[in-house]
Amino acid sequence: MRFELYRDAGGQWRWRLRVQNGNVVADSAEGYARREDCEHGIALVKQSGAAPTVDMTTRIA
Repeated sequence: MRFELYRDAGGQWRWRLRVQNGNVVADSAEGYARREDCEHGIALVKQSGAAPTVDMTTRIA
């Protein structure tokens, strides 16, 4: 897998996570005005490996 850092058509910084077969499995979902803020978003995702998985199908809406 790799994180790709790029600028969108509006000039905003974005990231996407691409897997070996070329598919994008995650993206920033928002643009960042500063590259540093986009890189911080990538760092947050990298740190989220210990986040728990919550099965929302067992919760009543």
